[in-house]
Amino acid sequence: MQITEIYKSLQGESTYAGLPCVFVRLTGCNLRCTWCDSEYTFFGGRKLSMEEVLNEVLQLSPGGGLVEITGGEPMLQERELVPLMQRLLEHGYTVLLETSGERPLERVPPAVVKIVDVKCPDSGEGDTFRRENLEVLNHRDEIKFVLSSRIDYEFAREFVARHKLGEKVNAVLFSPAFRKEASGARNSSHCLLDPQELAEWMIADNVPARLSLQLHKFIWDPAMKGV
Repeated sequence: MQITEIYKSLQGESTYAGLPCVFVRLTGCNLRCTWCDSEYTFFGGRKLSMEEVLNEVLQLSPGGGLVEITGGEPMLQERELVPLMQRLLEHGYTVLLETSGERPLERVPPAVVKIVDVKCPDSGEGDTFRRENLEVLNHRDEIKFVLSSRIDYEFAREFVARHKLGEKVNAVLFSPAFRKEASGARNSSHCLLDPQELAEWMIADNVPARLSLQLHKFIWDPAMKGV
């Protein structure tokens, strides 16, 4: 497997936000979102066997805990990744998979929590979500929309309503995008969409979703890696 980094921090997003978590960040992505904050994962990394990845996780969080598989786009390495996720489950970990949903998800072990980032128009990668993946989502999974404009918000609101996502998954997350060059100040001034404005839209429309802020970017410098 090609791995960019493995580290332990706090989970910054999803309904698991605030919990200690080991992150396994895979190298490579086939999308190029305008606001991407992890372009350093596109190339490079180090080649590790499944056992080597598993051993690093065991050292960072012995006895179980939370593990997130992220990228890049981790499902580009599906052949090696699926067995790794199964092994992590067998060792007692709660496993989260962060994915765009552009790749097929039917081979992901059912016990893995899929956090699917449906790309909105202003990402530059709208319409890349594989609609067939809606059929494999279950009540432990989560769907996230990263928003940078009113256009993105209306797309997400309508997508949620059309596919009745509030009934299908554990949580629907609306997250304001951060400027990818953000650094220094640890506050919402770096958001492309003001969280207060987004909150007011959500309240007015009674959207069955929760506002999700990237917690780690308010704790550490937004440009910092490995947190």
